[in-house]
Amino acid sequence: MSSQIDHLLNESRRFAPSAKFAADAVASADLYAQAGADREAFWAEQARALEWSTPFTQTLDWSNPPFAQWFADGELNVAYNCLDRHVEAGLGDRVALLWEGEPGDSRAVTYSELTDEVKRVANVLEGLGVGHGDRVAIYLPMIPEAIAAMLAVARIGAIHSVIFGGFSADSLRSRLDDAGAKLVITADGGYRKGRVSPLKPAVDHALGDRGAGPQESVEHVLVVRRTGNEVSWDADRDIWWHDAVPAASGEHVAQPFPAENPLFILYTSGTTGKPKGILHTSGGYLTQAAFTHKVAHDIHPASDVFWCTADIGWITGHSYVVYGPLANGTTQVLYEGTPDTPHPGRWWEIVQKYGVTILYTAPTAIRSFMKLGRQIPEQFDLSSIRLLGSVGEPINPEAWMWYRHVIGGDSTPIIDTWWQTETGAMMVSALPGVTETKPGSAQVSLPGITIDVVDDDGNHVGNGNGGLLVITEPWPSMLRGIWGDPDRFKETYWEKFETQGFYFAGDGARLDEDGDIWFLGRVDDVMNVSGHRLSTTEIESALVGNEAVAEAAVVGASDETTGQAVVAFVIIKQSYLDAHSPEGLAGTLRQWVGEQIGPIARPRDVYIVGELPKTRSGKIMRRLLRDVAEGREIGDTTTLADTMVMSVISAQVK
Repeated sequence: MSSQIDHLLNESRRFAPSAKFAADAVASADLYAQAGADREAFWAEQARALEWSTPFTQTLDWSNPPFAQWFADGELNVAYNCLDRHVEAGLGDRVALLWEGEPGDSRAVTYSELTDEVKRVANVLEGLGVGHGDRVAIYLPMIPEAIAAMLAVARIGAIHSVIFGGFSADSLRSRLDDAGAKLVITADGGYRKGRVSPLKPAVDHALGDRGAGPQESVEHVLVVRRTGNEVSWDADRDIWWHDAVPAASGEHVAQPFPAENPLFILYTSGTTGKPKGILHTSGGYLTQAAFTHKVAHDIHPASDVFWCTADIGWITGHSYVVYGPLANGTTQVLYEGTPDTPHPGRWWEIVQKYGVTILYTAPTAIRSFMKLGRQIPEQFDLSSIRLLGSVGEPINPEAWMWYRHVIGGDSTPIIDTWWQTETGAMMVSALPGVTETKPGSAQVSLPGITIDVVDDDGNHVGNGNGGLLVITEPWPSMLRGIWGDPDRFKETYWEKFETQGFYFAGDGARLDEDGDIWFLGRVDDVMNVSGHRLSTTEIESALVGNEAVAEAAVVGASDETTGQAVVAFVIIKQSYLDAHSPEGLAGTLRQWVGEQIGPIARPRDVYIVGELPKTRSGKIMRRLLRDVAEGREIGDTTTLADTMVMSVISAQVK
């Protein structure tokens, strides 16, 4: 960490919005007052920003908790709201997608062009017998056809289930079976790290006999030709996109559907056993995705170029690559590949090329850029950026400051956002131009959202204390259940605080002296060491604060003496590895954590490793590290970007 960042972190714990930013900001302090005065009326006003075929008369039905219904007697078409209405408003020539392929090919897709494509795909789907309520699996790379596929499914009232392209055939099969998918939309392959990542072969394997017979519900596979790799072909089942879609009619009327019509099933990552399909519906979800995208990212559609780096296989890609930006008529970047291909400055090259004004990415990515050094982004013109965002996990203050200093030029606000697959849209975030920002803290719930931090009995913990994060009132984009398993929904999210009527998010959090929220990660990642609750995030932040450390992950491992013990996996900067022994570095870091936090947080073990296990979206899979720390057989690694990394780590810690 540079001395300048260190100085900023120590001297300025809060950043007030600049006068210029505040003057032009989309959001205002009035939003909090309006939501506080009448929360349902507030959400009704946000919903009316959409186009409704049948206006709703009832905002919320909470007569059967935890199953909410929002705007239930209203009707709308989600795809129409994301496409047709912008074209009809004269914005058809506005660019919707600035697509960049990993090999360097690119396309600019206007709202008119995307609308035409979606209409044609909708006609193809209906011609294949897909209709209202049918499930369609989408297993595609980050290409414009993926966005068109999602919107076409939504347009005809069917339900899409986007399956991340990194999942194995077994994982794909379990999701196809659980959803009862009628159609799969895939590609021959996609590009990743300069190589072809085959997709159609995985679909073929998933649909074949996996030991219990062939898959039974899928009738057709629609295939995009992206990479030209050889694929096997079933003439009775498989259809080329480039044959079917251009030949289909470009006329298609978007029919309205009830607000509670299911929109998508999204399976949570890292599941073991039976997949957990989170179900979201239409009206409430689109209302909150569009509203939060607009106010938290300070969207000015006529001038902004927005880039959310998430894959559409995750909820961030659903809400802030597809539905939120397109509902708001935004121009956005869509990138197929990885941040380091063909060179480590690829992201910053894209920012410079397209004049990106708003960048929304994950703390893991930010820390990986820190490891590479500021000299890489400094080779590019990043002056177009006016707002930065963080999503996916808690961001440590050091990474927050580096992000602001190196990428934001010490002038851009940073929104640190908290939400989940289950919440559907942002729940906690600063509002740029309205609230102050604080390094490492997500700070405050958004207008219309009610958050609390409570103890195990549901009592408010008060400022300066930690506990469990709960949502105390229903919100529009909340999940409507787990697909096919309502009892599991109740058990997982509702039963713990059913008496109080709280949704339990499964995350730990603390309130600082100002009442701002600091997220501690999943409750599973909050350790109990000799009766003391310690956050893995806090210890990781302390480790990264040492100048020798490039990246760190901390887990709690079973310990006969203390109940749980702190175990750290640390990547050391090469210059320090060259000058010090791993044993000496490990001892130094144990002492460092004790000095930064206290003796109780001193790691029992510090393992020096070359890599950490990450998904292709950049999240560290700490459960696999816990397997190593406790000497267990390594669990499912199918979602890792590099499935071999755990073998390397296991060898390094022996």
